[in-house]
Amino acid sequence: MCRNIKTLYNFEPPATEDEIRASSLQFVRKLSGFTRPSKTNEIAFNRAVDQVASAARELLATLVTNASPRDRDVEAARARARASHRFASSESRRPN
Repeated sequence: MCRNIKTLYNFEPPATEDEIRASSLQFVRKLSGFTRPSKTNEIAFNRAVDQVASAARELLATLVTNASPRDRDVEAARARARASHRFASSESRRPN
């Protein structure tokens, strides 16, 4: 899975249209291998992004959980801490 695609479900506040669109774009880019499609493929590429975004919206709207929503700021801080630890650990393993 593409690392740039973020989990969008069960957050407070809920995922925005921009976040859904960005994840859909990343997904289609990963599938197609195109960062930017050629003019010839642009219509198909954009249609795919629209369809994936629509499916994502529907999925997010219909999923059910008993878990309380996660806080975006708390999750972002945890991700930064994991990255800091991971990169600090890899720096200490590098030979001089």
